[in-house]
Amino acid sequence: MATLRDIKRRIIGIKNTQQITKAMKMVAAARLRRAQDNIINARPYSRKISEVLSLLLSIEKNINNPFLQERKVDNLAIVVVTSDRGLCGSFNVNVIRKTEELIHNDYKQLYDNGKVQLYCVGKKGFDYFSKRNYLIANSFQGIFSHLKFEFASGIIKELSQKFLECEVDKVLLVYNEFKSIIQQKTVIEQLLPIQPFSQNELNQLLTVDFIYEPNKTGIINFLLPKHLNAQMWRTLLESYAAELAARMTAMDMATENAKELIRSLQLTYNKVRQATITKEIIEIVSGANALKEG
Repeated sequence: MATLRDIKRRIIGIKNTQQITKAMKMVAAARLRRAQDNIINARPYSRKISEVLSLLLSIEKNINNPFLQERKVDNLAIVVVTSDRGLCGSFNVNVIRKTEELIHNDYKQLYDNGKVQLYCVGKKGFDYFSKRNYLIANSFQGIFSHLKFEFASGIIKELSQKFLECEVDKVLLVYNEFKSIIQQKTVIEQLLPIQPFSQNELNQLLTVDFIYEPNKTGIINFLLPKHLNAQMWRTLLESYAAELAARMTAMDMATENAKELIRSLQLTYNKVRQATITKEIIEIVSGANALKEG
């Protein structure tokens, strides 16, 4: 049975841990407000540029742009967006599991032939896949502490160059999309070649007869690189906001669990203390009775 000193030491240790988890929750909550504002501001631009591009592509059918050309997938690139730090619940596990399911269920033959390359955004994804013999083409670590648009454009520049040079035939994104503080959704999106909206989505858009200057083809070619940069920037913002929300939730649960554990240990401590006092009283009374009888 644990001694009073052992139980008290455990209570003190858990209280110290509780203070850390509570502080981490407050820090994540403070950062989440700004991250939410950033993603709310980025979504309309990303959505609108996709809408304009899709409308133009639905009107102008004969566009000869390499970013739009579907071809046989002999080489696949997957951008895996995780976090740089842990203590955020199942945030990273969900992305890693989704990526492995995607590779082994849909692209098993390409993986066996060494034709699947990963671009790991975030330290946790890189640490996991680098230890399991996955082909990692590049990694981007430590970017979320000072997230800038230049990081997104740099990733797109490298991927676009490989796509145009036919070193990669398809680029997919796997990341956590921010839904709310308590909900994040792991999604898979195709980045290259660019896929316009479906016909059902186009029918929901307001179609107006615009005057295009200089011409539709020129505008499409101008918008395509901007569309890629906007989608990657939105992806990074979505992932960062989802990470903070997951960390906030995980630290809140850890704080509550610590509170419950402290309460349980305090009850145990009181029971042991009471038993010790009772035992000492019994020993004193027994000794006194023995002296009387003597």
